[in-house]
This record gives sequence, structure tokens and C-alpha cells, in this order.
Amino acid sequence: MKKVRKAVIPAAGFGTRFLPFTKAVPKEMLPLVDTPTIEYIVQEAIESGIEEVLIILNTEKECIKTHFGNNPVLEKFLQSKNKLEDLELIRKLPNQIKVQYCYQQKQLGLGHAVLCAEEFVGNEPFALLLGDDVYVGDPYPATQQLIEAYQKTGCTVLGTLEVPYEDVSKYGICIPGENSTSSLLLLESVVEKPKQEVAPSNLAIGGRYILTPAIFQFLKTQNKGTGGEIQLTDSILRLMSKEHVYSLAIAGKRYDIGSKKGFLEATVDFALAREDLSSDMQNIINQRYKK
Repeated sequence: MKKVRKAVIPAAGFGTRFLPFTKAVPKEMLPLVDTPTIEYIVQEAIESGIEEVLIILNTEKECIKTHFGNNPVLEKFLQSKNKLEDLELIRKLPNQIKVQYCYQQKQLGLGHAVLCAEEFVGNEPFALLLGDDVYVGDPYPATQQLIEAYQKTGCTVLGTLEVPYEDVSKYGICIPGENSTSSLLLLESVVEKPKQEVAPSNLAIGGRYILTPAIFQFLKTQNKGTGGEIQLTDSILRLMSKEHVYSLAIAGKRYDIGSKKGFLEATVDFALAREDLSSDMQNIINQRYKK
């Protein structure tokens, strides 16, 4: 069984839910306190043992490349001011992992974005981490949990969470096989964004996957689905004709950074989790509560 060494992060969307901010700055650069969202996702990959990352961009998101690269001008400035801690901070990430990039020329859906990664992936299993979802895994990073599940099964594994039935139309939804009782489930089927009244379950795909390279043969011939886009979930359904597909309930906390509510919640929680900011954030919360 091949090791999961590579991760793909789609980041080519326009992020219209965060306009006007995203007119000039990618939503993936929204900061949780002082760190861009996408850095947390890359850090999750690193902590899960991933060796190479591919970020899928559009041509308006070059600042993401700047963030993960070296900045000689800034480094020289910090050196001259003897700000050595800050210097180490900005040098650390580019030295931790190899980050590559490719461009999704047309916005044709998540399935199309994944297809753009075929050359990078080659004939290996790979992790897919969506940029709208930030996880605080418990006790291990979400991607590491999925990799361990893949090592047990040798098959595609979908990271899942239970959502309210009124929200099922926002997600790909899983249908577990009969007698499925553990957190690692053999799936019978998946469906993309079903209406609440026909949803087969509330077990939603939560932005983390381990995919086998067999997915590409189905993505290449995938007809457009929900929203007129090439849906990854539709190709996963077809993949089930060739190999087993499992789901794993991710242990930990998920933040939906694609929504304003989720972004605000994450900002508060990440600030409270930091030793240098927790007291200040708690005081701010207490003052607002008194008012």
C-alpha cells in the first residue's frame, strides 16, 4: 500500500460570501487572529505527515504564493531591526514543506478543481483539504485521522460530521451500509446536496478526504451536476462501482470559515486558545456581555 504523501488544497473560488473583502484579497487569507486560514490548513497537512502540497489557484490569488514563499526584503528589514523572533516566524513555514501551485482556469466545480491536480498526484493516494474548513483535531489532526483509516482499508475515506437536517442541502451526504455502527463506515452511496425532505441521512462530508488515484478516471468523464458544476461527490458515487468507499467521523472541532458566523466563532476560539491573548479576549467578551 502506498503512503499518503501529498495533499491538494483547492483555493480558486471567488469567495463571494465575503465581499467586498474578497474583491482584492482571497478568502483563504482571512486571518484567524494573525494567521491566514490557509496556513492553518497547510499546518494540519504538515502535522499529519504530508510531504508535498499543491494549492489550486486562480490568477487573482498570487498573494497566496507570496505568503508561502520567502520575502527577502522583509527578512532584511527584520534582520536590521534585530527582530529575530519575527524573522524566524516568517522563515519557518517555507522551510517546512514543499508547496506547489497550479491554476484552475474556469470555475467548474470542486470535481474540476481536483482534476487539475492529476499530474501532481500521479498514481498515489492523496489528501484533499478544502479551504473553507478548519479543524482542531482531537487528539490528532483531522487529516492524520483519515490517513490512519486509509492505512486500515486501502480505500477512499471521506471525513464526515453530523449536521442538522435543515442544512443537508449544503453538503454531500453519505448513505452508510447496513449494520454500520463504528466511526469508520463502509458506504452504500453518496448524494450531492439533497433537499431536506429526501435526504437519506444527515452524515455530511466535511471538507477532508483521502482519495485514491482511481478518482481521476471518473472525473474526466463526469457530467455536470448540481449547480451546473462537475461535482466530486458524483464521481465518488461512480468510484463505488470499482472499489469500496468509507467514511470516518472526524474527532474534533470543525469551523466553517466559508460562513461569516463560522469565521467569527473561529476568531474568538482561536484567540481564547492563545496564552498571549486569552485574558484580553475573555475581558472583551465579559464587557460585551455586561452591556
